[in-house]
Amino acid sequence: MEIDVPPMVERIESRLDRTGATAEETFRAAGLPPGFLEQLRGGKAPVPRGQRLVRLAEALGTSVSYLVGLDPDTEPPQELLEEDQASLGLLAGDEEALLRAYRRLDVPSKAALVLVVVKMAGPEPEPGTKPGKGRRG
Repeated sequence: MEIDVPPMVERIESRLDRTGATAEETFRAAGLPPGFLEQLRGGKAPVPRGQRLVRLAEALGTSVSYLVGLDPDTEPPQELLEEDQASLGLLAGDEEALLRAYRRLDVPSKAALVLVVVKMAGPEPEPGTKPGKGRRG
């Protein structure tokens, strides 16, 4: 079974080639483990987010937008700059599993999935009312 390599790996490798820096020294400067590129390539590490992603972009001399595959001149989505809540132990097991699967999607797929989930969940409950269990089919 072949593992899909995250597109970010190619961009990281491109920046390493361009700067002439080694992966180990770059990841160490970003506060990531020296073998992070191999872990990322093998699907054994999640794509970094929050401050780890910002530090990685800085260590590579590029922007967060470039690393995540957006036009380098655009602002990255705010969700990428937020810290990973699962690493803080704030998510239930099913929420963490959904989040891990979501993070493996490309940006257009993520946008489509959010639209579907928002539609399924229905309108936001009014403040002070008990939340429902979503739409019933």
